[in-house]
Amino acid sequence: MEATTTGLTITERAAEQILRSLEKRGGGAGIRVGVKKSGCSGYMYNLEYVDEPADSDLLFEAHGARVYVDPEVLALIEGTEMDYVSEGLQSMFKFNNPNVTAECGCGESFNVD
Repeated sequence: MEATTTGLTITERAAEQILRSLEKRGGGAGIRVGVKKSGCSGYMYNLEYVDEPADSDLLFEAHGARVYVDPEVLALIEGTEMDYVSEGLQSMFKFNNPNVTAECGCGESFNVD
């Protein structure tokens, strides 16, 4: 597995949060960004800790943080920027995905054509 630079961009804020989460958890290789069918618009992002990356995983690295992506979902997130934002009392990862053609009203799910 080698690092790739196309497909997913990780902002410095997102990288800092990933590293904080891994430290709080007690370690890990990074996180995996996945996409699953869900929600009212079709797809939903899924995040999970990675201890042992799969051989097929694509690796995206920035600012010391590692993000793994299954190549099967890369087409759905190609060109996406992963950020970490605070909105009101909530802090969360935010995905700025240029492939999204529709989102549900709550922002939890999205669709691509």
